[in-house]
Amino acid sequence: MQRSVFIAILFVSFCVFATNHVNAQTVSGSIGNGTVTRGAKVRGSVVMTIPGGLHVNSSRPSSEYAIPTVVSVRGSGVKVSGMTYPRGKDRKFQFSDHLINVYEGRVNFPFKVSVPVGFKGSTIRVTATVRYQACTDEVCYPPRTKNVIMTARVN
Repeated sequence: MQRSVFIAILFVSFCVFATNHVNAQTVSGSIGNGTVTRGAKVRGSVVMTIPGGLHVNSSRPSSEYAIPTVVSVRGSGVKVSGMTYPRGKDRKFQFSDHLINVYEGRVNFPFKVSVPVGFKGSTIRVTATVRYQACTDEVCYPPRTKNVIMTARVN
């Protein structure tokens, strides 16, 4: 009986640690300096921060089993274009015989937003969705999706 309780507590503790560890990535974003001009194009950026001890598969992980990072950005009444994925780092892990291309630390995904001359409104709103798979050097967690909403004032 005591052994079953101990194993259950150990299992729950591991699940809590693993869930907190994999949720540690943050996703943020910005558009220009917070203001845009009608009829102009402005740069935006989605930023993913990955804590030490973790990495996420890059957009091209070089492994058929690794789930790539995908960033999609969309906005209403504006045109979003030019999404750029940075190069990852090729790393060797215990669970793979081959190099896997990954992102670590702070990763920037730049894009452009075009605001039409006839845009009606005083604020643009752009939503980014980031789908990624976080891993340690020994194990990969199930894929996750995080969203970030970015706004900018229209002049």
